[in-house]
Amino acid sequence: MNLLVKGRQSGREIVSVTPESAGWKHVGFAAQRLARGESVAFNTGARELCIVVLCGTVRVDAGGQRWSDIGERLSVFEDRSPYAVYVPGGQDVEITANTAAEVALCSAPARTERPARLIEPASMQRSVRGSGANTRYVCDILPQTEPADGLLVVEVLTPGGHSSSYPPHKHDSDNIPLESSLEETYYHRLNPAQGFAFQRVYTDDRSLDQSMAVENHDVVMVPRGYHPVVVPYGYDAYYLNVMAGAKREWHFKNDPAHEWMLKK
Repeated sequence: MNLLVKGRQSGREIVSVTPESAGWKHVGFAAQRLARGESVAFNTGARELCIVVLCGTVRVDAGGQRWSDIGERLSVFEDRSPYAVYVPGGQDVEITANTAAEVALCSAPARTERPARLIEPASMQRSVRGSGANTRYVCDILPQTEPADGLLVVEVLTPGGHSSSYPPHKHDSDNIPLESSLEETYYHRLNPAQGFAFQRVYTDDRSLDQSMAVENHDVVMVPRGYHPVVVPYGYDAYYLNVMAGAKREWHFKNDPAHEWMLKK
């Protein structure tokens, strides 16, 4: 199975991954671009949803509530956290663009009734991970410390010439607290937009081993295995991660062959 899903460079629907198209059980992801005044409406059905306002400003109506003029960033590469909205299953949703906007729709199976809520940038934890040419900048949008049924959502900025999700790690075994089993998508953005990065997804026995050149708006699906990213010099990279599994905990295992570098 090809793990690379190419993004569209024009039109409303940028990219879409469903459990059916991915051949797994939990994670759904879509990215859409909306022109000013354009709306998209749907029902969440049997899935919970985290709407991430990647850039632009939008109004969100969901769960009987309205949030107007949310979103501050002109680009995902700005040094600030996004706005997001959590919506439980079985709710009508309408997103209307106040300006040209790009939104991400992150979903997983819903199991619990809970209210829709706004997730403000000030509530998100930001951190620096790694060191040297392995440094990247992380923003936890919907971490396991915040209420949801299965969803975990995080975004990462990686400077040009750096590696990310590195040393290679995986989370495909139900062995908590050492490792948890989580499906994952990577939604990639590049700056400047004509850039590219590389991502490899591989298992210990190499029964899965794919290396991909990813371009602006592409998605890489990670059903299992290690999944490092490398960014060439001259182009900064952004990715939005969506994870979900039967248990909403993130525990990972580093590839033993490369873990030595953490002990230097």
